[in-house]
Amino acid sequence: MTYVYIDGDYVHEEEASVSVFDHGLLYGDGVFEGIRAYNGKVFKLEEHIDRLYRSAKAIKLDIPITKTEMTEAVLETLRKNELKDAYIRPLITRGVGSLGLDPEKCPKPSVIIIVQEWEAMYGDLYNQGLEAVTVSVRRNSIDALPPNIKSLNYLNNILAKIEANVKGGDEAIFLNQQGKISEGSGDNLFIIQENEIYTPPSLNNLKGITRKKAIEIARKKGYEVHETDLGLFDIYTADEIFVTGTAAEIAPIVKVDGREIGDGEPGTITTELMDRFKEITGEVGTPIDG
Repeated sequence: MTYVYIDGDYVHEEEASVSVFDHGLLYGDGVFEGIRAYNGKVFKLEEHIDRLYRSAKAIKLDIPITKTEMTEAVLETLRKNELKDAYIRPLITRGVGSLGLDPEKCPKPSVIIIVQEWEAMYGDLYNQGLEAVTVSVRRNSIDALPPNIKSLNYLNNILAKIEANVKGGDEAIFLNQQGKISEGSGDNLFIIQENEIYTPPSLNNLKGITRKKAIEIARKKGYEVHETDLGLFDIYTADEIFVTGTAAEIAPIVKVDGREIGDGEPGTITTELMDRFKEITGEVGTPIDG
């Protein structure tokens, strides 16, 4: 029986619900985070909570509990469900309001935390490599909906995933409004060329927490990492490509739009980073049981 946290209460999943008048449901008006627990420890919990509150601030949404209370609620939800390895989804909705758009008509935001057991997102593809496709759907313009707001309105990402599914790809690759590489439908993207690593600047893609850790690992291992604009030519001719994300972790891409990347196998640098990331997630984090 899974317990879900809703506004201070822990309820069985069958009883967990929100009003049909909640603006999170009606308009995608709210924010969320994805967090992972490994071996009884929550990885980068403080960073994820900080990012959740930054997203809320950006849309003028006042989270009704403190960061300390949110942290404890996440840990207690894991304890209630007796989970040591899990995916954690805290989300804040604008709350119940009228059918109009005005967020000021929603007096009380809701806090919800969902946890579940989580295995490797891409299964055997971590060993085989993913096939990605570029999609016609462009990433939201930064002056329309900044991608660093993790809002409940994920339709842009879903449209990209739909197109990838239709084209037979394991993951979608977004371009931005100028035709430059942005990110995947749910992860950040890196390429490797001549033993140097390149990734798009975070202005036009999410400031990923796993992205940041991958950069840190790579630099500690002596690799040059550049944040720079990338185009289709760069990904088609890369020696290696990998993506990073909380759910995806670090995953290799071996084909893009039918073009084989490198020798069509997960690259040596990518594999090195994957192995080190796996070691770190098994060693550090916020203990669930204190």
